[in-house]
This record gives sequence, structure tokens and C-alpha cells, in this order.
Amino acid sequence: MAVALSGLCALGAEVVWTRLLSLMLGGTIYTFSIILAVFLLGLGLGNGIGAILARQSSAPGLALGACQLALAGAIAWAAFMLARSLPYWPIDPSLSKSIWVSFQLDFVRCLWAILPATCLWGASFPLALAAAAEPGQDPALLVGKLYAANTIGAIFGAVGCSVLLIAWMGTQQTQRLLIILSAAAGLLVLRCQLASRPLEQSGINGLERGRLTSRQIAFCLIAGGVVALAAWSVPRVPWPLIAYGRYLPGKTELGSLLYVGEGMNASVAVTELDSGVRNFHVSGKIEASTEQQDMRLQRMLGHIPALFHPDPRSVLVVGCGAGVTAGSFLAHPGIQRISLCEIEPLIPKVVARFFAEENHDVVQDPRVRLIYDDARHYILTTRDHFDVITSDPIHPWVKGAANLYTKEYFDLCKRHLNPGGMVTQWVPLYESNLAAVKSEIATFFEVFPEGTIWSNDDMGAGYDLVLLGQVGPLEVDVETLQQRLRRADHQMVAQSLRDVGIRSAFGLVATYAGQSRDLKPWLKPAEINHDRDLRLQYLAGMGLNLKESDSIYTALSSYRRFPDEIFIGSNLWNDALRKALEQPVKQGKGTNETRPGERRPGGPGTQNRGPAGSSPPSESVHSPAATNG
Repeated sequence: MAVALSGLCALGAEVVWTRLLSLMLGGTIYTFSIILAVFLLGLGLGNGIGAILARQSSAPGLALGACQLALAGAIAWAAFMLARSLPYWPIDPSLSKSIWVSFQLDFVRCLWAILPATCLWGASFPLALAAAAEPGQDPALLVGKLYAANTIGAIFGAVGCSVLLIAWMGTQQTQRLLIILSAAAGLLVLRCQLASRPLEQSGINGLERGRLTSRQIAFCLIAGGVVALAAWSVPRVPWPLIAYGRYLPGKTELGSLLYVGEGMNASVAVTELDSGVRNFHVSGKIEASTEQQDMRLQRMLGHIPALFHPDPRSVLVVGCGAGVTAGSFLAHPGIQRISLCEIEPLIPKVVARFFAEENHDVVQDPRVRLIYDDARHYILTTRDHFDVITSDPIHPWVKGAANLYTKEYFDLCKRHLNPGGMVTQWVPLYESNLAAVKSEIATFFEVFPEGTIWSNDDMGAGYDLVLLGQVGPLEVDVETLQQRLRRADHQMVAQSLRDVGIRSAFGLVATYAGQSRDLKPWLKPAEINHDRDLRLQYLAGMGLNLKESDSIYTALSSYRRFPDEIFIGSNLWNDALRKALEQPVKQGKGTNETRPGERRPGGPGTQNRGPAGSSPPSESVHSPAATNG
């Protein structure tokens, strides 16, 4: 029983620690590898020490009980370090451009927090073998029984904590439970070991075997009190850590907390800055906000395919976020059905409500069907087809997100498009590197060879992109598009665009940043991201601390040419658009240090600048699109 409880607590604690450490270190594949390496290192060291003690100790059972009792303190130590100490170490990850320096810091922080407990778990198994061994017993049978008990406990611990306990109780209460269970395992072993010894002092020659002395009872009571105190002292995970993750030590403005919650798959928070900007945080990073630059991207993901498609009726939105992208489709009069797929139930149920004004209260709209599922699984198994599929996942450096950037995923999306259907995909330039961005774009164009890129730059500085794909060539008539925006049934669409600085159809198409055929030389060395290797998560994990968005965007834009085959219609409109798009892109003045929802000097997105970094001709009185849409 004690060995099973030990396995349960070990794997349960690993789940909790992985959730908390990934907030602090960034949820990359490398972070998970470092946590696992430290865990296994501790088990190995402890196993060696435990084997030595088992051979030398005359009472290995008592040593095992002491080990389990000490684990209660070690788990409490880890809880305190992860909530009160490590998040506030004066470490700014953005100062180092070397991934190896970051690895060393992350490794040391993991060692400091979780090595004591892992060493004790490692020592417990050889001590348990020694305590359970009896003369003449089959050693293989003994080892098999203990391994089975430990493995069964580990399965219950891993599944129980990840699927049930964290979402139900939170990490604080889960760690308290693990402390109590570890102490219970230790006291159980000690009770059995002590009670099985004859009380020779009583003069009854062992007839009182099985009865504890008053001294032993006092020890159990004191130990129980200390364990209760350790469990009670476990701190709650600080909400700024959930909100800002590895950048917490350098934050000067945290904002006001509106909501914080720990779900089955992610920890989420909603904050509001003094400026009135609301931020949605997931797993230590800002995922969406009401900052105009972020709002612009979220609405471009919806409005671009909905306006370029002649008559969209059914939509699949992958990833709820703040709900703004899904809500942008509600403004289009022809939309009859929106399937909103989200893996974390907390986000649509709770988070989206804080952005109800911006997302048109999308989760309450009768046209919206919420699907709580992994997007890959849903698209693989559904029989539905859609006019538009838009995907706005978390950063590809976050472990698990790269499978929404694979060739196989895009193939699935393509197979679930209705004739004339379109797909949009978000690609971030910040917190990334050139190899990762090239891989994302090249993989998308591998499936959609007629694909195009639309820029959500920040006054000429690189920020993020929208990839648009469809079966067959794309044709956009700007004049017809403008007339569509002037119609009475599209006034909500026009207002939605104006709210983010896009005042006309011309302003929208002026975000054009390139197409597949023009970018072939630039993308030639790019690696295609496949399910079988998920190379992107390794590439992207190397670049989360870099500030290369400006240089990436400048390099990409240098291949942009005016696409006569895409923009059809009157020469007057196309001449003005050609003039806007053929202006060279200059290196932006942004610092490239901001994440979504964080202001740059002067405030991002204050007006639609277009890809050339200057006001598009659409806003000029001499332009055919001078009248607002």
C-alpha cells in the first residue's frame, strides 16, 4: 500500500510541477524535457543512496517510513519555491539570446525546487524491497509485486491529477493532498514496523506485539501535526505568474485581476490595465487583448475570408481565445452556423464573457455550437464541411500547439472545405525566429499553393500575419468589396473594421503581404512540419526569447509583388493599390520586445498603416476608396 501511495504521489506531483514550472520557464518542448531530466536524475541519485542504506541498515522499513514522512516536507518545499521564491528571482529571459544560457538557468531552477523530493522517491523503492524481503522468498516475485503496486499508483496519480484534481481543486489543494498522502504512507510503514516488534520492556516476551507504546503514539501525533502545518502552509500559485509567466520579474504594471482559474489543460487569467485594456492570459502569456493591434488581427482572421468568400454560411473556428474572431463572423448576414472548437472548457465558459462587448457575446448566440475537444480530433472525426475554417492557436513554441501547423492538419482542413471554401491561419512574428516562421508558411503553402499572406504589422514593424488559403486561385475585386461594405446588411462588418483602424475595403486589401509563388525562393530551404516529427516545436522553442520580428517581416516583404491575377476590377482602384503595395517596407521602429496586449511607445495600431509603413492611399481624398466603408 505504501509503495502504491508513493508512486501515486510521485507522478501526481510531477503533473503539478510541470504545470507550474511551465508557467515560469515557458511551455516549450525543452522545458518539459528539462523537468523530466531533473525528475529522472533525482530518482537515479535517490535510488543509489537508497540501495546503499538498504544494504547497511538493520531496519530498512523504518528508513522507508522516514523517507515517506520526509517527502511531506519535500513536497511542501517545492510548493513554496514554485509559488513564493522562483517566480521572483531577478531573471529576465529576454536579456539572453543564447538558448544554452536559458537552459542552464532553467535546469538550476528545476533542481532547486524538485530535486529533494525526487531523491526521496528514488530512495524509497530499494528500501521497500529490503523491508519486504523475507528469507527464502522468490526475489523476482517480490520485485514484480512492488513494481506493479508502484506502477498502478503512478497511473492513478498521473491521470487523477491531470484530468480531475487540478481542474477540481487547483494546484494548491492538490499539493496539500499529496503531502497528506505521503505522510500517511510514512506513518503506515512506521506503524507496521514498530507494531511488529516485541515490547521486551514490558516483560511479556512479545505477547503485547501489535500494540503501540505511548511514546510511539505521541510521535505519530506530533508527526501528524507537523504534516498538517506543512499542508496548511502550501501557498496558492500567484495570479501574476499565471498571467505573465517568465516575464513576471520584469513587469512594472500588473493590472487588476478580473478572473483567474486553473483548468484541465491550462491556467487562465483575465486582467485589466489602468488604460482600460483587458488581457486574456493563458499558461503564462498574453493570448488576446482589447489592444487595437490585437483586435485588428483577431478580426482580420474572420473578416478576410468572410468578405473574400462570395456567400459564407458555415464556419469552424479553432481556438476560442477572447472570442473576437468567432464573434466577427456574427456581423456577416449570411452566416448560419459557427462551430467553435476549444480544448479548455474554462475559456468559452468564463473568459469569453469578459470580452462580450468585443465578441458580440458570441458564446450565447444561437448560431454558435461549442465543441470541447482537441481540434485535430474534431476535424478528423467530424462529417461536417465548412465555407470558412479559421485557426488561431497558441504560439507554436508551446508544447502541443505545433500539431495545428502541420501539413496533415492543413490537409484535414482542406478536405472539410465546401467548394469555394477558405482557410485562415495565424502566424506570429514576435517571440519567434526566421526558421520557425519559414516552416509555418512553407507548410501552409505546401497544401494551399495559391495561398496569400496578409500583414498585421505595427506601423511598419513586424508583428503577426494571416495566411489565407483556398482551392484554386484567389480573385478580389476591391470595388465590389467596397460596395458590399456600403450595403445596409454589412454595416456591422464595416463598423467592426473601422473599430480597428480599417476604414474601407481598400484599407483591408492594402494589408496584402505576398503570395506563395513570389516567396518560393525565400521559402526554398524551409522545413515542412509533419505530424511524424513536429519539427516546428523544436525550431520555435529556440526563438521565444528573440526579437527578430522586424527583420523577418522586412525580408518577407522584399519578395512582395503586385498580383495582377488576384486584384481584378477597375484600373483606377488597382493603380492606387499598386502604388500603395509597391512602396518599400522600411525597418520598423518598434522595440520588438512586446507581447500581445502590451503597448509600444506611442501605442500600436492607432491607425491602419498598411504593409508599407505609411498611410494607405485608401484614406486619401484622392483615392477611389476615400469614402469610409
